[in-house]
Amino acid sequence: MRQDIDQRKQFTRRALMLAGGQLVLVSGLAANLYYLQVVKAPEYQIQSDDNRINLRLLPPLRGLIVDRFGQGLAINRQTYQLVLVSEQTDSVEDTLERIGQLIDLDDHEIRWVLKETAQRSAFVPVTVREDISWSEVAKIEVNLPELPGVLIESRQSRFYPYGELATHVTGYVSAVSETELDGDPLLELPGFRTGKNGVEKVFEQSLRGSAGTQNVEVNAYGRVIREISSVEGVSGSELRLTIDVGLQAFAARQMQDQAGSVVVMDLLNGDILALVSSPGFDPNAFNYGLSSEAWQALLNDPRTPLVNKAIAGQYPPGSTFKMVVALAALEEGIVTPGDEVWCPGHYTLGNHRFHCWRSWGHGDMNMVQALKHSCDVYFYEIARQLGIDKTAAMAERFGFGAVTDVELIGERPGLVPTRGWKEAVYGEPWLGGETLNTGIGQGYMLSTPLQLAVMTARLGNGQVKVTPRLARLPDAPDVPAFEPLGVVPEHLEVIRQGMFEVVNNPDGGTAYRARIKDEGMKMAGKTGTAQVRRITAVEREAGLDDEEVPWHHRDHALFVAYAPLHAPRYACAVIIDHGGGGSTAAAPVARDVMREAQRRESVRWPLGGDGVDPLREV
Repeated sequence: MRQDIDQRKQFTRRALMLAGGQLVLVSGLAANLYYLQVVKAPEYQIQSDDNRINLRLLPPLRGLIVDRFGQGLAINRQTYQLVLVSEQTDSVEDTLERIGQLIDLDDHEIRWVLKETAQRSAFVPVTVREDISWSEVAKIEVNLPELPGVLIESRQSRFYPYGELATHVTGYVSAVSETELDGDPLLELPGFRTGKNGVEKVFEQSLRGSAGTQNVEVNAYGRVIREISSVEGVSGSELRLTIDVGLQAFAARQMQDQAGSVVVMDLLNGDILALVSSPGFDPNAFNYGLSSEAWQALLNDPRTPLVNKAIAGQYPPGSTFKMVVALAALEEGIVTPGDEVWCPGHYTLGNHRFHCWRSWGHGDMNMVQALKHSCDVYFYEIARQLGIDKTAAMAERFGFGAVTDVELIGERPGLVPTRGWKEAVYGEPWLGGETLNTGIGQGYMLSTPLQLAVMTARLGNGQVKVTPRLARLPDAPDVPAFEPLGVVPEHLEVIRQGMFEVVNNPDGGTAYRARIKDEGMKMAGKTGTAQVRRITAVEREAGLDDEEVPWHHRDHALFVAYAPLHAPRYACAVIIDHGGGGSTAAAPVARDVMREAQRRESVRWPLGGDGVDPLREV
C-alpha cells in the first residue's frame, strides 16, 4: 500500500514537471513570436520589401545638338531592336535559324546570342540585333506566332541625320568603356552611350541629363512581376552650335571628296559657320559598333578620314603667311610700303641660293606688288632684315603656335619656330637660311586650317584678336570681349590692299580667275602653295611637274580670304591636301563658299520660328 502511494506521488511530480516544462516552452515560443512579429516587424518589412521591390534607373534622353538655325545635327529617334527570351523558346538554336530565314544573321551575331543566353538567366532578354529596319520589323511581326520568345522592343537612340557631313564637329557616341566608369550608375546601364569625340564628348555632362527611376516588384528569381511606380528622368540640355549646316553642306560638296579642310568664321564674334574636314565618316556606324572590315578601311584610307584636319592637320602655311611677315616689317619700321626689292628669280645668302616660284623673276617689287604676285624674293629680303624672333612675335599675335581652345578634342598648336625652340629641340643654332624659309611660310613653320582662318579674321576686322567658338551657350554675348590687335591701321590697309590685288587685279593677281564678280560680295585673299618635300636641283632644271610625282608628294594648295571688301564679316581658309597650286585648287573652292555664305547671310540668327530648312535653299 505504501509503495502504491509513493508511485502516485512520483507520477504526479513528473506530470507537474512536464506541464511546467511545456508551459515554459510555450511561453518562450509566444515571446519569440511576439519579438519577431511585433518588435522586429518594421525591420523585417523593410528587408522583405528590399527583396521584393527593385529600384531601376531609367536612362534620360540625350540632349539634342542643333545648328545656329535650330536644324538637328544630332537627334534621338525611335529605333527597334530584336530580342530573345530563351526560357520561352524550345531551342535557342532553332529559333535563331527561323529568324535567319526572315532577316540576314551572320555567324558573329549567332555566336554572340548563344554566348549571352548561356551566361544570363533564362528570363533575361538578349538583344539579337539593334536598329532593325521597318521592313525587318514587319517580317518578324507577321511570323511572331512561330517565333516564341522573340520580341520587338522600341527605344530612343542617337542619330545623326546628316551622316558624315558634320561628324568632325558633332563627334559620335558609343558604348561606355571601362575607363569611363566613375561610379555614376547611369554608365553601367546596358546599352548606355557616351560621347567619344567632337562636342558630344566636350559637352558630355550637360548632354547626358539625369536618370529617372522605376520601382518594380520581382519574385524570388528576380523576374519582374509588375511596375509599382516610376519617375521620368531629366533630358540633357540642348546644345546650339554656331555652324550653319546649309553652308557646311555646300562647302563639303565643293571639296568633291578631296582630302582637306574648309573653315568659315564670322570675323566679328568668332562664330564658326562651317568646319569641314574631308573626307568624313558616318558617326551612326559607331553607335552600334563598327565591323572590323569597316574600321580597317577607315584606318588604311590615305586621306585619313578619322583625323579632323581643320584643327589637327598641321601644314606649312606657305605664301598665306606673307601678310604676317609684311605687317611685322611695317610695324618694326624695316621697310615702307614703297620700298622696292629686285627679284631676278632667286636670292643668294652665303653660298646658298633660294628660289622664287617664278624662275625668271618679277623685277622690282614693292609690298603691295609682292603680295599680288606672291614674290618670294621680296619676302626673303624683308624676313632677313626682320629676323626670326620678330617674325615669330607677330605670328603669335595672329594666333599661330598655340591652340585656339575651340570646343573640340584633339586640336594641335602648329609651330612658330624661334632660336630658343631650335636650340631646345635640336641643340643647334638658328641659321639665316631658316629665317628666309620662315618668311615664305615654309621650313619649320606649321599651322592648322583653323589658325589660318583666325589669322584672316584678325586681318579682316583689323581691331581685335578674335577667337573661334563652336557653341552658342545661352548666356554667351553676341560679341565677346577680345583683346585689341594693336597694329597701326595704315599698315593694315597696305596688307589689305595687297590682298585685294591678289584677287581683283587682272594684271598678275595670282587668284584673279577665282574672283567673285557679284557686286557687294567681292573678296580679298591670298594664295599659298606649300611644298611637302625638297625639290632637287635636277628636278628643278628638268621642270618637273607636280602632277608627275606620287599624290602624297605633291604640294598642298591653300587659300585664305575675307569678304565683303568694305564691311568684312566672313573669313575663310581652304586647304586641299596635295592639291597642287593654291590659285587653281583652293581659291575656286573658297570663292564659291564665300559667295554662298554671303548669299545665305549665314551670320544672321533666326528672327522667329519660320520652320525653314536651310538645306532647301542650297
